[in-house]
Amino acid sequence: MSETNKDKLSFKVTMKNAWYAMVLTREICPAIIVHSFFLWLIGHGAWVFFDGVFMRVIVDALDKDLGFDHIFKFILISGAVFLLCAIYTNYVENVVYPLETNRLFGGVYKKLYAKAKNVELKCYEDSDFYNRYTMAMDGAEEKITAICRGIIGASIGSVAALAVFYLMYDIDHYAMLFILSPLVGNFVFGNLKNKAEFRRYQDQAPNEKVLNYVSRMMYLPDGAKEIRLSEVFELMRKQYKEATDKNVLVAIKYAFANAGWNLLRITFTFTVIFEGVLLYAIYRNRVTGSISLAELTIMTSLMVAMTWILIRVFENIMEIMKNGMFINNLKGFLEYKEVIPEDQDGIMPDSEFESLEFRNVSFAYKDKETIHDLSFKIDKGQTAALVGHNGAGKTTIIKLMLRLYDPTSGVILYNGRDIKQYNLKAYRDIFATTFQDFALFGMTVKDNVLMGRHYEDEDKLVINALKKAGVYDKVMTLKDGINSMMTREFDNDGVVLSGGESQKIAVARTFIKDAPMKIFDEPSSALDPIAEYDLFNNIMKEGVEHTMLFISHRLSSVKNCDKVFMLQKGTLIEEGTHKELMKADKSYAQMYKKQAMNYLAIEDDAALTREVVL
Repeated sequence: MSETNKDKLSFKVTMKNAWYAMVLTREICPAIIVHSFFLWLIGHGAWVFFDGVFMRVIVDALDKDLGFDHIFKFILISGAVFLLCAIYTNYVENVVYPLETNRLFGGVYKKLYAKAKNVELKCYEDSDFYNRYTMAMDGAEEKITAICRGIIGASIGSVAALAVFYLMYDIDHYAMLFILSPLVGNFVFGNLKNKAEFRRYQDQAPNEKVLNYVSRMMYLPDGAKEIRLSEVFELMRKQYKEATDKNVLVAIKYAFANAGWNLLRITFTFTVIFEGVLLYAIYRNRVTGSISLAELTIMTSLMVAMTWILIRVFENIMEIMKNGMFINNLKGFLEYKEVIPEDQDGIMPDSEFESLEFRNVSFAYKDKETIHDLSFKIDKGQTAALVGHNGAGKTTIIKLMLRLYDPTSGVILYNGRDIKQYNLKAYRDIFATTFQDFALFGMTVKDNVLMGRHYEDEDKLVINALKKAGVYDKVMTLKDGINSMMTREFDNDGVVLSGGESQKIAVARTFIKDAPMKIFDEPSSALDPIAEYDLFNNIMKEGVEHTMLFISHRLSSVKNCDKVFMLQKGTLIEEGTHKELMKADKSYAQMYKKQAMNYLAIEDDAALTREVVL
């Protein structure tokens, strides 16, 4: 495609983006469009009236010697109208716009958050997609408002320019040639400047992400201890400096182009037309004597009005084009077609769990296969375990099971039916899950356990879940018990628990949810041996009434499972009970024996401690 065609395509896409912003505003906050229309109508109408009608009436009245009373009455009525318009303009700018912009802000971000919640997990692991999401969130409501006001302003301004053009043409035909100057200045050089600014913004976006990350890590508590107990701060400062240096280089890259285009824009927009028209009008009056002083005054006034109207029109057009480029990120994000949409409808799954089966499932992430031709089945009431070294694909299997990912090939069946056929939300409600990389939120302990779900007698259920997870006693030492605020994100007195205690809160979420199948992904990775022993006892008790699946780094905890699946590099290499796998004396048995050498003494010590406590 040639450069010309690319530019045409870019302009076409930009205009579509601008219209998209207009439709979005009409949907969320139509008042912005209505008031913008009247503001521009008043603004441009005032210019046309004052420079084209008001001045002509005053000059004609003076020439015809109509008297002071006539002129005074006209000025008084005009002043009253202008005063009312000024009151309305002030009200809109200082009352209506701030309120409506906030409403637009809420509506736009509601859509953005809804889309962010609805896209598949893989999007959050794609840096390019994350960059687009970041740019879409960057002042979206301001850019949308600017586009709406720009479209309306350019439309009304064009009509106003035609009116002034007619009035000027009536005085001097050749004066119209000066109008070409602001056209070239704004439409040509202004457009080139905006394109250069947008390219600079795109080039700086990856660096801005690094700067935001480092800034976030410096004020959030997540890495505070590590920063103080290591030299990682120097690495972060290096990252920050490198990103800053790159931004400086990007700024330098576009600095001369931006400055050059801006100089040409200002020269053609202001200097040529103002100086040119004034010299031309004086020449016509003083040298050729072809226009009167009154006509010179009116023509100069009209040219000033025409100049400012055209400047505003093309400023609006440039604003539309500039923000239309930015809105492309917003439009692209909101119109992104989810591979696994969270609101996907489908067949409602049976609440009665019968079986869950992986059949020849393979999965590749960024063209790298992590699960290969995997087949296994979990039947109702069974307690199963996924074991293997780090990187074996255990957590990926859980994500596939929950449809956070879809297999590259093969099929996953729930009760004999492909899980893709089910209503996604209803299907996921079959599971209660604790991930190893859990998150605690800036809300109460109770809310962190309930996670937005509602039950009868919630306090009793929360307390029971906390007891099963082994963290109830700790919670009850807190000032407000289960109503204590967690984290210090919003409350200086918020509770900051240890890693093990936090993990127990996350595990309690799985205990409280009455789901047919419960999944525990490394639920004891941050626990001491005694706490781990107690937790797995409670997990096994839970398995009496539920189908269970868990991942554990300690093979001693899977000895009582009905099925153990041994994985290696995304492939199932062994399957059976603990006794069967130990008898086979292959990879599982070897891994178990190696671990036993390390934690046998710890288990004995844990058992001894329990006897003493009891």
